[in-house]
Order: sequence, then C-alpha cells, then structure tokens
Amino acid sequence: MPTLLKFTGRLFALLPALALTGCNLVVMSPSGDIAAQQADLIVVSTVLMLLIIVPVLCLTLFFAWRYRSSNTAAKYDPDWHHSTRLEVIIWSAPLAIIIALGAVTWISTHKLDPYRPLDRIDAERAIPAEVRPLRVEVVALDWKWLFFYPDYGIATVNEMAAPVDVPINFKITASSVMNSFYVPALAGMIYAMPGMETKLHAVINKEGEYDGLSANYSGDGFSHMRFKFHGLQQAGFDAWVARVKGQGTALNRDTYLKLEKPSAKEPVRYYTSVEDGLYNAVLNMCATPGKMCMSEMMHIDMMGGGGAESHENRNRLEYDSRHAGEAAHGTPAPAATFPATGNPARSPEPAEGVNNPQRPQSHNGSQGQPMNHDMHNMQGDTPGSTPGTSQGSAAPAQINNVAPAKP
Repeated sequence: MPTLLKFTGRLFALLPALALTGCNLVVMSPSGDIAAQQADLIVVSTVLMLLIIVPVLCLTLFFAWRYRSSNTAAKYDPDWHHSTRLEVIIWSAPLAIIIALGAVTWISTHKLDPYRPLDRIDAERAIPAEVRPLRVEVVALDWKWLFFYPDYGIATVNEMAAPVDVPINFKITASSVMNSFYVPALAGMIYAMPGMETKLHAVINKEGEYDGLSANYSGDGFSHMRFKFHGLQQAGFDAWVARVKGQGTALNRDTYLKLEKPSAKEPVRYYTSVEDGLYNAVLNMCATPGKMCMSEMMHIDMMGGGGAESHENRNRLEYDSRHAGEAAHGTPAPAATFPATGNPARSPEPAEGVNNPQRPQSHNGSQGQPMNHDMHNMQGDTPGSTPGTSQGSAAPAQINNVAPAKP
C-alpha cells in the first residue's frame, strides 16, 4: 500500500509539469461558435464517461486492498454467488449514462451538422436579418489550398480571411486526391473530394491569426499543406480584400493548370480576378480543355447512356491529369508497375507492353501492330465511326435527349 500511495503522489506531482509544456489546446479553447459547441460536447461526453470509469477504478483498487491475503479481518464467503441489489446497481448506472450520452450525441449531431445553416452568432446572439454570409469556395490542391471569394471576384493561395461575427458558407472540393479541410479554432474538419462538393457553415468570433491544415494524409507534401486564417474586423477585412486586388494577378484556366501541379511549401499568392466558371470547372473535373464535365456525363447517364457512338467520349473522361503531359509524349505513368506490367515499383524501366518502341515482325517481314493491353491507349473503331478517329465532342444525340443508338 505505501508503494501505491507513493506512485500516486508522483503521478499527481507531474500534472503541473504537463501544464507547463506549452501544448496548444486550441480545440478546447476555440474562437468560433461551432468549434466552441464541439468543445462543450467533448467535455460533456468525457464527464459522462468518467462517472462510471472513476468509480470502477476506485473500487478495483479498494477491493484489491480490502481483500488482500494479509487482511484476516475481511469477511470470506466462498459460497456467495448472487445479489439482486448489486446487479441492479451494476447495470442501471451504465445504462443511464449510455442513454444520456446517446441523447446528447443525437442532439449535437443534428445541431452541429456542417450542412446546416447557422442560426446564431454565439450563445448569446442570434444572426441579424441584415447580415449577409461570406461565401468561400475551397479547392484542395497537391499540396496547397486555393480559396475563391465569388462575392469579391478574388482568389488566394494558402491564406484566407473572414470578418468577425459574420457567417461563413464554405463549399469544398479537391482537384486530385481526397483531403480534409480543418481550422481547429473555427469548426470541425470536413473532407474535400474530387468531383464532389462538401459544405461547412461556421463563424469566427474573435480577431486573430489561426492555423488551417489538411487533416487527411494526401501524399508527399501533406505535412506542409497548411494555411493561415485571419479573423478581422469588417474594416480590416475590407483592407485585406483591397490588398489582394492591388497586389494580385489574374487567375484563368492556364494559370490554374500550372498551379494545380504538385508542389510543396507554396508561398501565399493573391489573384485580383478569377475567370468565370473556374470553380465549377474544377468541381466538375473539366478545367483541362477537352475534358467532359461530370455534370455533362451525368446528364448522358440520366438520358439512358451513350450507346455505340459514345466511344468518342473516352479520352474526355480520363480525369487523372497528374501525369497527363507525360502520357501525351509517350512516357508511361510512374504508377505502371508489377504485376500489370512486370516492372517492380519505382522501376525506371518503361511499362512492359505500353508504348514499346520495338515492334514485332509480321510473317511477311514488315513491322506489325503490337498487341496493346493498356485500356487507356486502345483506339478501336466502332460501327458508324470514321476509321482511325478517336477525338470528338459528346454525341449530340445524348445531349439533345434523343434515344441512344443500339450497338
């Protein structure tokens, strides 16, 4: 027993030292109302669970000490096997805690739904009727963040700002791989996925500079995929917008396609103007010229599919453009590895059977056409098409609501 008391005393002696370690407890001390409600939910859930955990731990130590072998005064009853009163206590307490925890979780899950528009500025103030929410469109790139401000016609990279006590409506997507948008001081994290749009409603209640980051591993530059979030008074926000417009450059599709290429530790960039429809093109995965937008593809599917003439759409539906430039010049993508090609991972050798410069000899001594098992390079002709052609726009019959042709 003295050893146990000594160990417990040392453990409690370490608590002040832990408080001096400089840990950033922003999650439990946020500056936005949504994040504050989430912090309260964490506290309530923890307290409810401790109501059963602490007594169980204390009773475990008590029984171990009370019924130790050296305590001959403890009652020994080898025939005891059941107590209704004890069973009621053991099961009713956890059941009540589970019911309370479930009720709190259910209510909070719906109340803090990121898709649900805000109904208050903070715990004491409702949203005034004349307040207009700030719209921000977020794109997760490799490995940086791009922010569109459609109400102001500007865009920024790795920096965003918002006025204090003004609701923010986020629309979030990604250009290539799945990511997660997270500003701990503002609200909870939410996923960013290519070809999809997620939403987040939040508000910042205090001035300051806060950290934003990617909370989902997304590749080589993931650890540096961070940005600064500035909470400003309205006058400060207006000055920030004016600075972006005064120092930025134009963001068109060509500029975006260069920005989209993978890069780490990207500096803050300002764009004084944005090409119309650029965010929607990124969302629909058709920022690259010649690609079919997902909205167009879904319209074709809604009309019953493309039929035989849809072979012209194949190239326009290849959306992974991270190595498109290499493929266009005959270089296989780095991902073409064993067992599909026979080459080990990260092999410098070209993919076996893909763009092989050595063509086999035919029976008449001339070079024949090699067999190509790469579905991305097959250009087979279909009935009704011009032989040797593979490029074209979407079939007009699909877009014009005409029934697709049968193959």
